[in-house]
Amino acid sequence: MKRNMLLQMILAGCLLTACNKEEGYTGFVDPDAGKNAQISLSTDKAAYAPGETVTFTASQMPAGAIYIRYRHLGENLGEQAASGATWTWTAPDDDFTGYLVEVYQKSSEGETTLATIGVDVSSDWTRFPRYGFLSTFGQMPQSGIESVIDNLNRHHINGVQFQDWHYKHHWPLGGTRENPLASYLDIASRTTYLSTLQAYIEKIHSCGMKAIFYNLCFGALDDAAQDGVNERWYIFKDTNHAQKDVHELGSPFKSSIYLLDPANTEWQNYIGTRNDDVYAVLDFDGYQIDQLGDRGTRYNYDGQPVDLKAGYASFIRAMKTKHPQKRLVMNAVSSFGASEIVGTGEVDFCYNELWDSEDQFSDLRSVIEANDTYGNNTLKTVLAAYMNYDLANNIGTFNTPGVLLTDAVIFALGGSHLELGEHMLCKEYFPNSNLGMSEELQQAMVAYYDFLVAYENLLRDGGEFNDVTLTSTDGKLSFTTWAPTLGKVVTLGRKVGDRQVVHLLNFSQANSLSWRDLNGTMPEPLTVESAEVEIATQESVGRVWMASPDIDGGAVRTLPFEQTASGIRVTIPSIKYWDMIVLEKD
Repeated sequence: MKRNMLLQMILAGCLLTACNKEEGYTGFVDPDAGKNAQISLSTDKAAYAPGETVTFTASQMPAGAIYIRYRHLGENLGEQAASGATWTWTAPDDDFTGYLVEVYQKSSEGETTLATIGVDVSSDWTRFPRYGFLSTFGQMPQSGIESVIDNLNRHHINGVQFQDWHYKHHWPLGGTRENPLASYLDIASRTTYLSTLQAYIEKIHSCGMKAIFYNLCFGALDDAAQDGVNERWYIFKDTNHAQKDVHELGSPFKSSIYLLDPANTEWQNYIGTRNDDVYAVLDFDGYQIDQLGDRGTRYNYDGQPVDLKAGYASFIRAMKTKHPQKRLVMNAVSSFGASEIVGTGEVDFCYNELWDSEDQFSDLRSVIEANDTYGNNTLKTVLAAYMNYDLANNIGTFNTPGVLLTDAVIFALGGSHLELGEHMLCKEYFPNSNLGMSEELQQAMVAYYDFLVAYENLLRDGGEFNDVTLTSTDGKLSFTTWAPTLGKVVTLGRKVGDRQVVHLLNFSQANSLSWRDLNGTMPEPLTVESAEVEIATQESVGRVWMASPDIDGGAVRTLPFEQTASGIRVTIPSIKYWDMIVLEKD
């Protein structure tokens, strides 16, 4: 959460302007933005049940012989001639499966890929969570609400976290279930409208997404006593309950946030009842639970040390008991309490907010692998990792190379990145929209999320990491196995069934091994074309193919290869940020 919610960034004039906007929509991406200027594609939902009808819409269909191909990984499942700008496809019966749909043109010179789009067929969104956010709930026209969610839908975001939507941390619903407030001031004194919350949730559900409300597990404002919060429920900095633990906030915030003992059963019952009110009025699908990281030694009212990690687990179990049908996610700030949170068996995926202690590219793998261990390889990881953090102290634009290299590594490791909402996320205070997206980044993000969906069964569906050695036979590239190294193309292997996956992550021109790209200085890598390489393998290879979000929207390319005594030789058509090569057994 806003672990270090620095007041200088919140008090910046540009942010105050954003905080006070009533329309609540920055229009950060055209939902039809695509990867190819000729055609952009969209689907009616972010994910589908097996056997459900998928509706596709193309921005246009040029004249000529245009065809549509459906693929699962490298396998062609079928083709059809395009007959218009809108068509349907019946999703296969296989659950938890990603597909790539390619629109291409035939000519005497061969095929030209015109557009691609990913399709996720999954009956449960938490199998492959792609988490987005909303953070501003002023009075909005329906067209604005639809534009925001259509954009998230185009990126296949299947769960949306509602940040800072609530009236008070200890009393989240504005008013009561019998008489909810039509509008109220949130923690930052911004006006929130009940109608906007309701319209967002309805639109989210129509796109096959889930709506998750955000709140701390232990927050109360300074007027909590009048709302029934007991003095004995708090945690304190001393053994004599003289000084409550507090997250200090100044203007424009309504109050600082005072912290309670998450293990206190009376507090659990209290906030659980308040959540009853929320669910009675707003059709949320679950609760995003937050914390504030390691608070040091703290005490309960009786002067006993508080074990916050154990308290988090107790709180999660109590919330699940109170609302067993609702989904739960809890933030592990800098991995604090991650083992205890996941160990409850009651959260639906792992969620880590990364800070300075986990700021290296190598830390991304460490966090994901630790979560895999805690969850016995049953839960996926979503990372709240704020890009260009220092650059965002002022109005500007995201640095595209920094964002794409970080996403490439996170996605190749099997994680996903909380970053997309009404705008792209740059700070822990989610309404901060100081950084915009260039057209290049907008189009690249569509391609990267299509790739994450289309190849989810190679990226996020089991398998084991392994080292695969690549050697340049023409001197165009210099390789090293994981971990990231400046001046190298880093190889990351994953064995998935009979397939050997090799990710090529290009650090050749990188200037830092920190994923944060704090000041937006990560340089754009040079594109290297027709690089000849040898891939070490002792297995008999029957087919080699590759795909990249940087090339033709992730379309499959079959690679001719030569078997050698020590492996295979192939020519990589090109590499910029990230290529994925797949070796299939003979």
